[in-house]
Amino acid sequence: MSSKYKILIVEDDTNISNFVKTILSTNGYQALAAKNGKNGEMMFHSHCPDLLILDLGLPDTDGIDFIKMVRETSDMPIIVLSARTGERDKVEALDFGANDYVTKPFGTDELLARVRVALRNNRQGNGDKAGMNQFTMKDLFIDYDERKVTLEETEVKLTQTEYNIVQLLSIYAGRVLTYSEIIKKIWGYSDSGSIKKLQVNMANIRKKLGEKPGENQYIANELGVGYRMIAPEER
Repeated sequence: MSSKYKILIVEDDTNISNFVKTILSTNGYQALAAKNGKNGEMMFHSHCPDLLILDLGLPDTDGIDFIKMVRETSDMPIIVLSARTGERDKVEALDFGANDYVTKPFGTDELLARVRVALRNNRQGNGDKAGMNQFTMKDLFIDYDERKVTLEETEVKLTQTEYNIVQLLSIYAGRVLTYSEIIKKIWGYSDSGSIKKLQVNMANIRKKLGEKPGENQYIANELGVGYRMIAPEER
């Protein structure tokens, strides 16, 4: 049951903090709140939360430094909740260990979906597919053992690289993976043409999945940041 999950909110805006706390509490989570980085750090160490919702613009510390502090001792999910919409801010937060990034303003259903996804991925070993043999979202089905993707019960013919990308995104479904993270996991190296190579493969994948430009039925393109497989919980 979700009621066992303890979520720490580090947010200096009282209205937003109370709003998020109410959303979480009414949906069965134990919500704790801190208004600055100092109190947030104390509560992180004393309460050992299962998930952190963090604002980057704290009055006494930068949110990126807070992420670094958490990652020194914990791999708990971190969802950044921030008004900063720049690509650089998103990439930096994700590269330093945030699991997801939600921009303000945000919807209640979206936030709850992101929380469910982050907790689920953490239960599965931070994205490790050990014990998983399939993925289903709407009419998309992935069989990890057979390395086969089907859409509306028809097999989608993917190249080996295309399949590896789809599998990776599905394992981390709901979480934004930066370009550099995907490139490192798929090819093991990065060069001047790596992002273009990834974008070409992704364009082929989305075409084979029947997605038209601008559609995010299965894979969302976070422009300038990376890609995210839509999680079943988000539908």
